[in-house]
Amino acid sequence: MKDLDKIRDEIDGIDSRLLALYEERMRLASEVAEYKISVGKPVLDKERERKKLEKLAELVQSEENRYGVGELFEQIMAMSRKRQYQLMNQHGQGQDLGFAQVDRLPFRTRRIVYQGTEGAYSQLAMKAYFGEGTEGFHVETWRDAMERIKSGEADYAVLPIENSSAGIVGENFDLLVEYDNCIVAEQTIKIEHALLGLPGTDLSEISCVYSHPQALMQSVDFLDRHKEWERVGMKNTAVAAKKVLEDGKREQAAIASEVTADIYGLEILARNINYSEDNSTRFIIVAGQKICLRQAGKVSICFEAAHESGSLYRMLSHFMFNHLNMVKIESRPIKDKSFEYRFFVDLEGNLSDGAVQNALKGLSEEALSMKVLGNY
Repeated sequence: MKDLDKIRDEIDGIDSRLLALYEERMRLASEVAEYKISVGKPVLDKERERKKLEKLAELVQSEENRYGVGELFEQIMAMSRKRQYQLMNQHGQGQDLGFAQVDRLPFRTRRIVYQGTEGAYSQLAMKAYFGEGTEGFHVETWRDAMERIKSGEADYAVLPIENSSAGIVGENFDLLVEYDNCIVAEQTIKIEHALLGLPGTDLSEISCVYSHPQALMQSVDFLDRHKEWERVGMKNTAVAAKKVLEDGKREQAAIASEVTADIYGLEILARNINYSEDNSTRFIIVAGQKICLRQAGKVSICFEAAHESGSLYRMLSHFMFNHLNMVKIESRPIKDKSFEYRFFVDLEGNLSDGAVQNALKGLSEEALSMKVLGNY
């Protein structure tokens, strides 16, 4: 049996040769890129890569190494492609994403739309971002808000995208794919739910509580202490409060913000009923034109990967190769494709950064589809 140190010395020697060969291969990959740039040929050639891997598999002498060799050369070819994408960007053949950079977001106060009614958390987010004196208008659904942007009736829409306790608002992720609107900013606000009822109402009189399903979920610990209460989902917390006022029934209550109580003349029956003290919701500001602030530091994208082994890893590897920090990833089912998913990713960076451009160029070439949702 060989001494361990001697075995390690032999491995070090092999690694040195592998390193030299890798660098030589990447030099040739750069030459390939130069040729493809000159003739306008795409980087990815799936058929050639498939044949290459099949040929290498035939050359493997030990059966137990067959899978490892395939994985090794898949990675080597992927690294080669990424280097070629870099060179294409350097030669001005990067992807034109169509975004215009601005120093500040232009807006008119009455052309900002939010879903719900007066007192909705979306309205609070609008005022927090655009200023307390901002006056927007409200619509019934999130889709209605996106339509107002599309039609030009509004400059911006304020939409909830995720809650720290209840998770993502899936419908709004889907709307970002469906509409050609883009995210230009975000605003996070602390959520402090209160139980609201008609003035003079006692908790013992209540039999039914209205609110948005997420607000009901966020207040589950409080509600579970009153299991006899019926829980009814509404489109918005403020809509729930308005219903309690209009119905005028003391057995009804709503979960909404304390601000909503002032707007509709309701009494706060219980404060801070959401189970998490750190409960907050992130809202996105959506515009109908592709603009972004010059100092923007987050990029949101979505992409669809092939429904095959390793495809998601290959897509995410573009971020690793370009040293980009992925701060969030979510998946949503793709309509009419059973058990297939579209992925939503947030990255640190600016669309003008070379690393971001390289990663998005590679992703757009290799994903089934890719869309930049915004830089903000």
